Order: sequence, then C-alpha cells, then structure tokens
Amino acid sequence: MTDSRAGTDDRQTDDRNSDGPHTVDRDRAATERAQNAAAAMAHVKLQTPRGSSWTVEPGVSYLVALDVDGTLVDHDGRMSRAVKDTLRAVVAAGHHVVISTGRSMGATLPVIRQAHVDSGFAVCSNGGVTLRLDPELPEHYEVTDRVSFDPAHALRALASGLPTAKFALEGADGRFYSTERFQDASFGIEAVGVDLHELAEIPAVRLVVYSATDAPGDFADAIERAGLHGVAYSVGWSSWLDVAANGVSKASALEQIRRHLDVDPAHTIAMGDGRNDVEMLQWAARGVAMGQAPDEVAGVADEVTTSVYDDGAAAVLRTLL
Repeated sequence: MTDSRAGTDDRQTDDRNSDGPHTVDRDRAATERAQNAAAAMAHVKLQTPRGSSWTVEPGVSYLVALDVDGTLVDHDGRMSRAVKDTLRAVVAAGHHVVISTGRSMGATLPVIRQAHVDSGFAVCSNGGVTLRLDPELPEHYEVTDRVSFDPAHALRALASGLPTAKFALEGADGRFYSTERFQDASFGIEAVGVDLHELAEIPAVRLVVYSATDAPGDFADAIERAGLHGVAYSVGWSSWLDVAANGVSKASALEQIRRHLDVDPAHTIAMGDGRNDVEMLQWAARGVAMGQAPDEVAGVADEVTTSVYDDGAAAVLRTLL
C-alpha cells in the first residue's frame, strides 16, 4: 500500500507566467515530483493500454467506483490537476461517483473533499465500512455499514509465520490499534498501542499486516502457508496484507450501493490498480485497470489505461463527459 497524504498539492498560483521565486519553487517541485515518479515506477512493469467496445449512453447516470492510491493519487499522495478537474466535472455531470478504497474512513474523507463529492456514498477499508455523504448531516457523512470479524485465528496464524511482522487493526468502534508503534497514513488516525493478545480480542473491520524484513515474495509465501479461513485477504505491492471479513470486498459494498441507487448493472464502471481491486473490476460492467497494475489485475479488466503518472484516470473519466 502506498502513502496516503492526499491533497498535499491542491494549490494554484496566479503568477504562472512570471520569472520570480514562485516560478523557481514550481520548477523545483515539478522536478522533485518527476524524480519521485521515476523512483516509484522504476521496478514496475507498465501495461500496454487497451480499450474496449464500451460507449457512453446519453442521459445515463453511471455508478463510477474509483480506487484512490495508484488511481486518483500517485505514490506521493498527490492528485494531479487533470484528475481533479475531470473528476469534479464527472460529479457535476450527475454521475454517482463512489470513492472505493482500502484506506480507512479518516484517510478517505480528504479525498472525498478534493473530489467535491458531497452526496452519495463512499466505500472505505476495502468494503468493511460504507459512508453516506450528505451536506445536511452534522459532519456531512454517516456510517451506514460496518462489517466486523473475529481476528484471533488469522492473527495467530500470521504471527506464527511472520514473527517479525507488525500488526494493526481497525476496530468496530472506529479506532485503530497496533503492535510495535505501527502507524500508517492510510489509517487516518493514530493507532493505540496494544500487544498481540489484546489485539486478538478486538472485533476487527480491517486487519493490516506489514513486514519490513520479509521480501514481498517470501511474505506472500508465508501468507499462503498461514492457510487463512473465514476471512478475505489481499496482498499489496510491498510486504503488506489487508484482511477483511469473509465475503467482504469493495465489490460487495458497491453492489449494495448499486441496488440502493437502482442503477442498472450495465451502467457500472470501476477503476483501480491493486490486487484488492480485482473483485471490483470484475463486478463492474466496465472494469479499467491502471497502467502500472500487476498482470493479475490487468488480466481481469475490460480495459487498461495509462499509469497514474500519466493521468490515466482522467483519460477514462473524460469518456463520461
């Protein structure tokens, strides 16, 4: 999983034609972003973009499910101006934009604000939490669904196979708990430190496992050997694992939203780049993988757009306008 500092570059200046210090600052920032992009993509295989026979139906309000990290924001947590503007235009056009992310609620809300999605729904914690968005609500949102599970078996199996791993858990109470001072921006809040035995007793919405000492391949092998049962799980880009209740995914939450909104299944679109997006891409009538998605993600998609650093999301969203 990637850094989740969305909204760190939501500024615009009015001196873009000047040669003053602001121009120097912008040039330096652009250079740094290019260097970060190159570093992030250095070992990533880029997919060949491919389209499909999909065409927009005039007058239809589509349900558009959008992953965040690697789709709407890059590996530095930055959403480009092209993506912001196109996303806001799609919202203004009346489509049902649903942010659908592995991030917890606290880290999802800033993205919702950037996108100007002030009504409708959002999916957090890989389908474990669903939000209803409404500007008339006191906090402009409410939790309409939170699916929890008993993490004890999974924790024991994973701790045995990954003795140096760190664990964090999003509880059914909305708080985060973690071992070994494990913190991450995707949590949205600071985790409360507990030991592994305490963690096993807390009803979980999302269980996170991270290892700084196991290579991704070894980490994936250890997950396989753990033989997890009764839970859903997805291994991330690095040695990172997200675990949810059995049967819970972004797709399961989106299907509930689709039915509530009475959107025809043929009018569903989803876009993402990670293994936790596979079910969502298969669920949608038009599933689009980002250009940097791994083969198993691109393989289930109907289309492949360009990478997050080439504004692949904006290119797809423009087809709705």
